[in-house]
Amino acid sequence: MTPAGRFAPSPSGELHVGNLRTAMLAWLFARSSGRDFLLRVEDLDRARAGAESEQLRDLEAVGLTWDGAVVRQTDRGAVYAEAIGRLAAAGLTYECFCTRREIQEAPSAPHAPQGAYPGTCRDLDPAELEFKRSTRPAAIRLRAEVTEYTVRDVLHGDFTGVVDDFVLRRNDGVTAYNLAVVVDDAAQGVDQVVRGDDLLPSTPRQAYLASLLNIPVPEYAHVPLVVNSDGARLAKRDGAVTLADLARTGVSAADVRNLILQSLGLPAGTLENALAGFRPADLPREPWVWTGP
Repeated sequence: MTPAGRFAPSPSGELHVGNLRTAMLAWLFARSSGRDFLLRVEDLDRARAGAESEQLRDLEAVGLTWDGAVVRQTDRGAVYAEAIGRLAAAGLTYECFCTRREIQEAPSAPHAPQGAYPGTCRDLDPAELEFKRSTRPAAIRLRAEVTEYTVRDVLHGDFTGVVDDFVLRRNDGVTAYNLAVVVDDAAQGVDQVVRGDDLLPSTPRQAYLASLLNIPVPEYAHVPLVVNSDGARLAKRDGAVTLADLARTGVSAADVRNLILQSLGLPAGTLENALAGFRPADLPREPWVWTGP
């Protein structure tokens, strides 16, 4: 299997400038290292009708190309179930009946971040388990054997983060992101993950899970986000930030691509031309403030 990088959007709506910048960076990282570049639609949750085709259109409009067919997570339920089954057979899962509010209000372990699972359902006795099963469906959690894990990131160096008993499958039967992304990357030969640095805190959980499943941990590069003038992560409420909205103001997809390339210190033009000057070590390390074209 050819080593690969990837871009994996959730089809919840049109991509904005920040999403497109991350996609272009993932493409540049992959192509500059001789990898394939894959596209995966992470549609287990929050899918909006028509959003996938809009996203593919916008990626093509800024010049992205990808190898092979687009993979959709909703087609891969059996693969996720097999991975959870392997963990269960090793005694590494348990049923959890807690609500989100109960988790937020429960005392957490020392030094654990807000919302980290406190282990409420970890050691239920048979009578408690039977009663709780009669009250509501169970989520499946990982029975973690560590409290933190360290990953190596191309841009951030060593990063150590909390590992709790995170959810593998929600109580509505939907596979959780942390499990799906690990299984999918391995199945597709993805050994390089480039994504926004807001996802860095969850990466130790994913790398730890990969180790339990005997899956190679990919090379990570968490890139700076695009933010608005207030320093908040760019969102569609920030005005004309999608290709469609910008086009209505006279700004073309090529213009947007050139603005993004310039923000990375790369020459305007095609992505293929920018590739010649792409060096990960030279990338800006601060967020890019979007104030419009």
